[in-house]
Amino acid sequence: MHVVLAGGGTAGHIEPALALADALRRQDPTVGITALGTERGLETRLVPERGYELALIPAVPLPRKPTPELITVPGRLRGTIKAAEQILERTKADVVVGFGGYVALPGYLAAKRLGVPIVIHEANARPGLANKIGSRYAAQVAVSTPDSKLRGARYVGIPLRRTIATLDRAAVRPEARAAFGLDPNLPTLLVSGGSQGARRLNEVVQQAAPYLQQSGVQILHAVGPKNELPQVHQMPGMPPYIPVPYLDRMDLAYAAADMMLCRAGAMTVAELSAVGLPAAYVPLPIGNGEQRLNAQPVVKAGGGLLVDDAELTPEWVQQNVLPVLADPHRLYQMSRAAGEFGRRDADDLLVGMVYEAMASRHRQ
Repeated sequence: MHVVLAGGGTAGHIEPALALADALRRQDPTVGITALGTERGLETRLVPERGYELALIPAVPLPRKPTPELITVPGRLRGTIKAAEQILERTKADVVVGFGGYVALPGYLAAKRLGVPIVIHEANARPGLANKIGSRYAAQVAVSTPDSKLRGARYVGIPLRRTIATLDRAAVRPEARAAFGLDPNLPTLLVSGGSQGARRLNEVVQQAAPYLQQSGVQILHAVGPKNELPQVHQMPGMPPYIPVPYLDRMDLAYAAADMMLCRAGAMTVAELSAVGLPAAYVPLPIGNGEQRLNAQPVVKAGGGLLVDDAELTPEWVQQNVLPVLADPHRLYQMSRAAGEFGRRDADDLLVGMVYEAMASRHRQ
């Protein structure tokens, strides 16, 4: 059995693909796995690091919305589709699983030409162009949100790293807080804006930090590797405010925290929901509004708060985040609501869909 994964470009496409790869190997260590990628994507580093084969094809950027530029896409895609076909033939691919992004559409079209079944996973509430087109030919379509508009889609969540999907926050909390130099008993706010959207969150949190500390809240703040660490003067007897450039152990950060202030990327929402960590979501005010749509279902379920970027101020944090952190019962209720909404088994559910797609080919 050989599976070809098509989901390069950003971590939001690559991480779910690698989580699926890990789940396939857990079930059958002999399964062959090849990831399609381009020279410009993060997959050039992430895929080999995880021990999987990477096969490169030329990059053909797709317009995010239907524009006149779409007319030129088939011509530009021709060589890329041919390259993808050659990889599918070389690997004797049994199924192509796509996650969107640059490499997905050539992968889908090559698979369609060769009669290889297609499985699609869409992480965002608003599907990208590649997955919209690919879903017409797919044997199976999986989505991360119950509100998805893709036809015939099955709601499974997002495949997550095992360190996240199996995390028991309460059990790991003492070790996690010790690792970051946090007080073992104080309510803890985790802050991270991701790679793109950190600056505004950083400014607001730095202004709100003294008030939060005076109110008995400690803060673990990932400012982003490209941003300056704030100068922090720890006040004797006050809860700590710990800024770090980057968190390479998000599982420990989630375990240490009682609540998070963050953006609303699909992966972030899925991870927080799966581990039952309530959050104040601040959607990035760019793109097509997909981050707001990502966060809305878990917020509606009671597992988080939602605030527009323009309305995020130190005062908003004081009036909305602090009351949650100061109320153990409310924290428990929101944590429980997030956990009940979240999905920890998306990787295994998607493995099942891969096998179903292969079975449907053999029945034809």
